[in-house]
Amino acid sequence: MAASSCASVRYYGHLAHGQLQILRERESLPRVIADPRTPPQLARRLTLAMQARAFASTRLALPDNRSYTSYVALDRPYVAWNVFAAPRYAVEAVPQCFPFAGCVAYRGYFRQALAERHAAQLSEQGLDVWVGPVPAYSTLGWFADPILSSMMRWDDDELVGTIFHELAHQRVYVKGDTAFNESFATFVEREGVRQWRRSRGLPPPDDRQRALESGFTVQVLALRERLRSDYARGGGEAALAARKREDIAAFRRDYAAWRDRAFPGDHRYDAWVAAPINNARLLPFGLYDRWTGAFATLFRQADRNWVLFYRRVQALARRRPAAREQALRALDTPAAAVR
Repeated sequence: MAASSCASVRYYGHLAHGQLQILRERESLPRVIADPRTPPQLARRLTLAMQARAFASTRLALPDNRSYTSYVALDRPYVAWNVFAAPRYAVEAVPQCFPFAGCVAYRGYFRQALAERHAAQLSEQGLDVWVGPVPAYSTLGWFADPILSSMMRWDDDELVGTIFHELAHQRVYVKGDTAFNESFATFVEREGVRQWRRSRGLPPPDDRQRALESGFTVQVLALRERLRSDYARGGGEAALAARKREDIAAFRRDYAAWRDRAFPGDHRYDAWVAAPINNARLLPFGLYDRWTGAFATLFRQADRNWVLFYRRVQALARRRPAAREQALRALDTPAAAVR
């Protein structure tokens, strides 16, 4: 217990130091944009981010605070790395619980070496692990989150959408319900980008890109359910390991057939599929869009009024977990969508 306590103190100390460093290095967007040393392309994108930040509050009724009004140039390609872990023969995450965020499916680190060290320790315990890079995150309004240099790798829609997404977390957040939180923020992001593009005289977002992302997610979730079913059959270590290998091999064949049939010539997910796959690597899939259909229905029922929509989302957030999921399932049906 003493060793565990010391490890926790060191971990939280690392988080506090990393967050404080980011807060110390913030520079206001107008100052960075006006600085003659700022590259013109970066100045253009920060100007866009500043305009999107104003749009978020005036048109999407998202929090009007100092978040995303400053910039930090990081000394690394990503702001953080998340460590996901799952049992070797189960598809549920080993949860990580925190005082303010509740329980989530990962543990974050500001330094890649620390994340990989923790992943190695979990692997030695017989768990499947995966370390995923993080370009942006939200402190849920506790601090004024900045635009990060790691966010500059995205195209304009992704940059703008991420600002909307992270501000949505400040609007409504339920401790311990990752699927609810991420689906809500993802809906706000997608609808917000649609309205943002319309306001600037741009065409709607590329539906083909969204269809590709959704289709790939369906493929991965099918693998996860196949593994869940095969693990439930039980048996010895050798039998479970063999089924796992067979399911992953079948997924790779199914993916190739789906890609060539639905999106011939598009190979953007090939590297992901070819890399080693384990239970932990599957965990992020489905969290970000599990309930987006339900939130879309709720938005229509609120007559596309953002303030009324958030009020109804907050009412859902106050329900007990089982009642909240039941309400979301009811909203996520074809009958509810057409009402």
